[in-house]
Amino acid sequence: MSEEIIHITETLLQRNRLFLKYYQEARETGITRDFHVVIKPFADEVKAITDDWKGIMKKWFADNSLKHIHLKQIDMTAEHMEQLSIQCFFSNTSKKRFLDTNRTVEFLLQEILKEVRKSKRDA
Repeated sequence: MSEEIIHITETLLQRNRLFLKYYQEARETGITRDFHVVIKPFADEVKAITDDWKGIMKKWFADNSLKHIHLKQIDMTAEHMEQLSIQCFFSNTSKKRFLDTNRTVEFLLQEILKEVRKSKRDA
């Protein structure tokens, strides 16, 4: 299960970095992508990955207790991922809010990777 968590968490990290890239492009160009051709398929893909990740994390949490990461953070991160996957395409999205949310997601995903790798080493 640890390898699966590492893989899917790294995938989410890649998507989170992609959100930032898309957001910067939208801010620079002011162009809004076609909703049905670009935005919705991308958001649907992110939601599917996020839903899988959330399920796996909840199973992992049942067997592992973490001091610094709580189940509620998993739910919030999944929600943030879904929001960012859409907001990143719109130049009028609040820059501060977008960047703060993006950093929060990045931080939590990195922390999860550290914890899972640590528990894998300790096992």
